[in-house]
Amino acid sequence: MNTKLIREKIGRLIDETSGKTLEAEGAIRHVGVDAEKNLAVLIIALHKTGGEAEEKLKREIARVVKQDLGYSGVKIQFEEKRKIESIVNRDVRFIIITSGKGGVGKSTVAVNLAYALAKLDKNAAIIDADIYGSSVPAMLGMTLEYPRATAEKKIIPFRRHGIEIMSTAFFTEPGNPVIWRGPMLHQMLENFFYQVAWNKNLDFMIIDAPPGTGDVTIDLKNIVPTAEAIIVTTPHLAASDVATKAGIAVRKLKQSIIGVVENMAYYENPSTGEKEYIFGRGGGEAVAEKLDCELIAQIPIRQPKKHLALYEPEEENGKKFIELASYVIAFES
Repeated sequence: MNTKLIREKIGRLIDETSGKTLEAEGAIRHVGVDAEKNLAVLIIALHKTGGEAEEKLKREIARVVKQDLGYSGVKIQFEEKRKIESIVNRDVRFIIITSGKGGVGKSTVAVNLAYALAKLDKNAAIIDADIYGSSVPAMLGMTLEYPRATAEKKIIPFRRHGIEIMSTAFFTEPGNPVIWRGPMLHQMLENFFYQVAWNKNLDFMIIDAPPGTGDVTIDLKNIVPTAEAIIVTTPHLAASDVATKAGIAVRKLKQSIIGVVENMAYYENPSTGEKEYIFGRGGGEAVAEKLDCELIAQIPIRQPKKHLALYEPEEENGKKFIELASYVIAFES
C-alpha cells in the first residue's frame, strides 16, 4: 500500500464540524507509513477538534486503514484548522494590559498604547477582552453595530484611528449587561483570536484584559502563552496591593512582565504649576519593586484635547504614551 491510496481513501470521510470531506477541506496535512510496525501515520486538521465528532472520525479512519487497507493500526494527530490559520500562529507580539482591580484606567492605557504604536508606524489592534466591562468602543467614539463577515465567514474587525478593534460590545444589545458563564466567555475569546480576519501584517495585538485573575486570565494563557503583560495601577497603596497580585498571577502563568504603568499619578495644578498627588504616592514604585520589574510610565491626570480618551502625540500625556510605546517596541523579555 502507498500513501497516495491512504490519502484517497480517508479523503472521502466527512469532517462533521465543517460538513465537508477531508479532501475538500484540505484537512490531510501528512500521510506516512511506519513499515516496521505496519502503521499508518496521519496528521489531520479539523475545522474544530474535540468532542464526539472527532471521536467518530477517529473510528472511521481506523476502520478504513485497518479493514480496507490492511494496516495493523493507525497513529493520528488532530490539529484545529482555525487555530493553525489564526493570528496566534503569526509573528505578532501580544501585550496584555491587566490590573488587580477596576477603575485604575487599564482600558485608557490599552487604547492609548495602541494609538501610540500606530503613530510610530506599527500595525496595531485591540482585543477588548474585558467582556463584562467592555469600554474600548466607547473610548474610541465608535457606534455599536454587528460586524460583517468575509466570504470565508471570518469576522471583519472594525477600524478606528488606524487601529483594528474587536469587542464583545459589538455582539450585545447596547445598554444590556453581559451575563455569561465561563464556557460562553471562553467561546467568545476564542472567536476573537481564531475567527477574526485580522490584518496579516499586524505587529502588535493589545489585549485589554478584565481586572483580577479569573477565567479569562487563564484562557489567555492557553490561547497566547507567549503574551507579555503590562500591569496598571494608581499611586494609591490599596490599588497597588491588588495590582501586585495580578503581576504574581502573570508570573505563575509563565508570562513575562514588560513593566508597571502608574496611571493618575498626579494632577498638575494649572494655577500654580505644582503637582498634586490626589491619589497618594508610591503605588507604582511599590508594585515594580515587589515584582522586580521597571516602573515604565507615570501618567498624570489630564483631559484629552481632541478625543474622549485618546491623547494626540503633541499633548503632554500623548508624549508619555509615545515614550511608553517606544519602550514596548524595544523591550526584550
